[in-house]
Amino acid sequence: MTDTPSRLTTALSSRYTIERELGAGGMATVYLAADLKHDRKVAIKVLRPELAAVIGAERFLREIKTIATLQHPHILGLIDSGEVNGTAYYVMPFVEGESLRDRLTREKQLPIPEAVRIATEVASALNYAHRHQVIHRDIKPENILLHDGQALVADFGIALAVSSAGGTRMTETGMSLGTPHYMSPEQAMGERTLDARSDIYALGCVTYEMLIGEPPFTGPTAQAIVAKVMNDEPRPPSKLRKSVPPTVEAAVLTALDKLPADRFGSAAEFAAALVSPGSASYVAWDARHRVSTPVRRWLSTGIPWVVTAAALVVAILSRTSSRPDPVTRFQIAFPDGEAIRPVQNLRIAVSRDGRSLVYTGPDSTGSKLWVRDFDRLDSRPLPGTAGGEAPFFSPDGRSIGFTRGGALAVVSATGGPVHTLVGSAVDQYGADWGPDDRIYYASVGRDVALWRVSPNGGAPEKAFTFDSGLGARELDYVSVLPNGKGALLLLWKGSSYSADLEAISFSKKTARTLLRGVSFARYAAPGFIVYGGLDGTAFAAPFDQARLELTGPATTLLEDVTVDAQSVALELAVSSEGTLVYQRAGAGGGDQPVWVDRKGAVRPVDPGWTGSFGSLALSPDGAWLAATVSSVGEQDIWVKQLDRGPLTRLTFGGENYRPTWTSDGKSVAFVIDRGDSSTLWVKPADGSAEARRLRAPGQAMPEGEFSNDGHWLIYRVGGTVGNRDLYAMRLGVDSPPIPLVTSPADEWEPKLSPDGRWLAYVSDESGREEVYVRPFPNASGGKWQVSVGGGAEPVWSPTGRELFYRGTSEFIVVQVAVTATATFQVRGQQPLFPAAPFVKGDHHAHYAVSRDGQQFVMIHRIEAAGGTPLIWVHNWSADLKQRGQN
Repeated sequence: MTDTPSRLTTALSSRYTIERELGAGGMATVYLAADLKHDRKVAIKVLRPELAAVIGAERFLREIKTIATLQHPHILGLIDSGEVNGTAYYVMPFVEGESLRDRLTREKQLPIPEAVRIATEVASALNYAHRHQVIHRDIKPENILLHDGQALVADFGIALAVSSAGGTRMTETGMSLGTPHYMSPEQAMGERTLDARSDIYALGCVTYEMLIGEPPFTGPTAQAIVAKVMNDEPRPPSKLRKSVPPTVEAAVLTALDKLPADRFGSAAEFAAALVSPGSASYVAWDARHRVSTPVRRWLSTGIPWVVTAAALVVAILSRTSSRPDPVTRFQIAFPDGEAIRPVQNLRIAVSRDGRSLVYTGPDSTGSKLWVRDFDRLDSRPLPGTAGGEAPFFSPDGRSIGFTRGGALAVVSATGGPVHTLVGSAVDQYGADWGPDDRIYYASVGRDVALWRVSPNGGAPEKAFTFDSGLGARELDYVSVLPNGKGALLLLWKGSSYSADLEAISFSKKTARTLLRGVSFARYAAPGFIVYGGLDGTAFAAPFDQARLELTGPATTLLEDVTVDAQSVALELAVSSEGTLVYQRAGAGGGDQPVWVDRKGAVRPVDPGWTGSFGSLALSPDGAWLAATVSSVGEQDIWVKQLDRGPLTRLTFGGENYRPTWTSDGKSVAFVIDRGDSSTLWVKPADGSAEARRLRAPGQAMPEGEFSNDGHWLIYRVGGTVGNRDLYAMRLGVDSPPIPLVTSPADEWEPKLSPDGRWLAYVSDESGREEVYVRPFPNASGGKWQVSVGGGAEPVWSPTGRELFYRGTSEFIVVQVAVTATATFQVRGQQPLFPAAPFVKGDHHAHYAVSRDGQQFVMIHRIEAAGGTPLIWVHNWSADLKQRGQN
């Protein structure tokens, strides 16, 4: 290779094949290479020899180990490092796409919503790293990669590793860390100790450039740029681009303040300010930059008198009133057998008087509701609530509502019979009990609307319908306002991980967008909205429920709240009297792929492989496992060689799930959710080519699998209640889709027998989920119900003589008999092992069967050691008042 040093190629030849140079920067030269062990493309960065000679390769490699621990959907991770020919190298995944610099070079300015989205994604990565005490130090467009439009921050902490390793000897290299256009003033002054606010400044510069087309400060030389950074004020973006919203402008200029103390305290606050119309940055910046001279003069003379008078009043009142209640925090522990179950939904709710907690806890069939009164040391289960999620209290605390599948039910808080109010088509992610003694819930299906129903039963009535032109896909997390005149809820139009917070008026039939890009929100007395995003940060913003308006800036409330990776629910609850309860991040356990034999014995696939997992798929030869791996805000497909072999990431960012192998075992098909639709794509399992769409745009295909002979694709259309149907299409033949099962009921989870003659699937035509079998491809030629008393997730054995499915409480094996004609018989069925310890699929099987039919690869739920503690906070809003929030 003429463009690569031969010594480098030779030294790395046992692990990597260097293909070509990709580019050279101030610290390193980058090469495209093939990872021979994992059969994938990687980018290898080799430190400049003169830099390595000064700082020492070994010391650099010691420092870089810290960066290798960072795992975040918007951080490009470090996968390898080492020493070669006296210098150091580090290896990252090779990402198809372009850098933000490439895009800015091509387009100069970005659309404002796109610039804000990219900035918030980078801020999310920074906030995560800062919480792990890692500062990037070199945020710039070149270090922000765009893969399928999603931002990935590269070289995370490399500048820090160089600085830490090199110390004062860095001056010998003739280079400085950071890039002048994006350096904070303190970094430009040579400060060795930098904190998160330096990265926030750099991201402010990048955001400014995305909006305007150039950084805030430019010049002919580095010295000229640094001089402006130190002395000049940036021109307001709206002066250069009139369409920049005031709040976005204020957020950017706050991030660019000369003094670190005047910037945002965290990257999460910067992200919130970019999308919040009542952001703190707007209030602060407006006060500093837009107040007129006469008003400033009055403020300078009048404010001291006002403050003095106010202080006198406070002093007088303080003599006759008791001291305010302090903020009180403590941890709530749960004994063994009572711990919170980490279900993919809201898990906790607190009564409005703050005296009781209801949560999703353990049950022999999986989970049920438990109540913990705060005057007791133990919890009590609520019989009949198996499968209950997203609980909520009645205003008087005597009853509890909850969702279960597609149903809405209520039960007494002291136990008793469960009353089902609505049997189907209920959105599972949160209902609420209004002050008018009606329960408000969102519907799912073709008509996305808010409904209300009496807790005593009766016909539901529609409370609010969104304009169909908004493209609403789902409404979640209903929070009825105490005055009963309106409600808050999340409106999902695109990504499953980002929604608009809407305030609706029941009488006026109007909706107002309060915040964008949030994943959870609740009204909290005495007049706040508590909301959060994907990184576990919760904010509180003052809210006028009469005018349905935010009345002030948002303030960071908590930074360590658990966010469920699947439902993106923030595990937090608030009461009317000032109690807040939340689950701390990292306290909810996790998942682990395991092998399970027919007696239920569990063995990890790889003891070190844990996380949040979705559906699994075994390759036809049983040697590889494709898995959906979730992090907050992302779902990606990974491929692992069994059992303890290498793990390869197949997709990078976005929503990718439900993998299935092609019949030849060379490629993996999976669903990509682009917001408006879910479609099937297929990509070589070794990542050697880009994914290609299996069907034309506009045809939603949220589930599919291939026949063993490779001639058929069997798939489902529709992703909401009432429109799930099954189809087939011939591969390699230009022919229309063939309808298989298209009844008024819902059908999903199609599974074709190994010989291609029988189609197993799930339907709710009887009023509950059951497993059925039909002949294929002539599905109208017969129908046999297989499960009894409920069933889902059917999977055939490799021989086709057994069919497995998940029953209500156990996994079941069915012995079947087939003849040469279209005849199907169930000869018997028996339970294998309890289903509760293993994650249940959401309209798609979450397990697979080994080639010998004797083992299953499943997702085992790992409970947190010693139960799952909660943090209880009393008088939480007093803390906000002390920080200046009203």
